[in-house]
Amino acid sequence: MEQLKKIRILRKKNNLTQKQLANFAGVSQSLIAKIESNRIDPTYTKAQQILSTLEQIDNKDEIKAKEIMQTKMIFANENDLVKDIISTMKRKGISQIPVKHKENVCGLITEKAIIDNLLKRENVSQLKVKEIMEDAPPIISINTNLKTLLLLLKECSVALVADKGEIKGIISKTDLMDRI
Repeated sequence: MEQLKKIRILRKKNNLTQKQLANFAGVSQSLIAKIESNRIDPTYTKAQQILSTLEQIDNKDEIKAKEIMQTKMIFANENDLVKDIISTMKRKGISQIPVKHKENVCGLITEKAIIDNLLKRENVSQLKVKEIMEDAPPIISINTNLKTLLLLLKECSVALVADKGEIKGIISKTDLMDRI
């Protein structure tokens, strides 16, 4: 019942008439009017349809992953030598590189992984990337919203951005900080 009260508030917040909301949600204007005036208790399906439409409209202006991502990406191969990756990281000024096995992302090589392994072994530079890489980073849609990105990057150092299964970019915590 509390959710239904949000319909009028969200509709007005987004400067929509009842007719406009009805058209977007695929329901009648009279249904919207009856819900807002508390004269009808809609079916769960209709209520969800209207609330989902309002949520989409409300989030349309939110920043998406495709607006933040870096499209110039470097990938390491799982069989590359760590010394070559260290050189690339220094030259490019980056701290992590996604790792591919054939055409699929299978891991992430990071400065942290390299340093952690330096504590365990003497000559890390002669190892292959697959021997010290971390788990693969999450892959998100190009339309993932900022709030989801913030929550994700709170737990992960980077996220890869894909469109229809093809990696299009990468987002790091630094990329998010640059948007502030």
